[in-house]
Amino acid sequence: EVQLMESGGGLVQPGGSLRLSCVGSGFTFSSYPMRWFRQAPGRECEWVSTIDVTCGSSSYADSVKGRFSISRDNDQNAVDLQLSCLKTGGTAIFCCWKRIDRGPGTQVSVSS
Repeated sequence: EVQLMESGGGLVQPGGSLRLSCVGSGFTFSSYPMRWFRQAPGRECEWVSTIDVTCGSSSYADSVKGRFSISRDNDQNAVDLQLSCLKTGGTAIFCCWKRIDRGPGTQVSVSS
């Protein structure tokens, strides 16, 4: 059974940083690109970033480019998302995805 579990969310002030982590199990982690999405209340799920299987390539939504950084550790079955320069924008749930499977998410709130 595929399982994904995110952690690292919390409340942060505008301009602050957080590091999110997602650990996968039940599949060969190193064989799959991994993605992060976010969803704010009442809004559609938004793609944030993707990293390929060997960390050779990553891509970002324009809205986070230059502020977020994705990385992975295939030995630990983990994919991280470093959030920096966070903007005031309420709350969003960040989820990691492997194809059609996703974790429950971790909540990030940006507020002063």
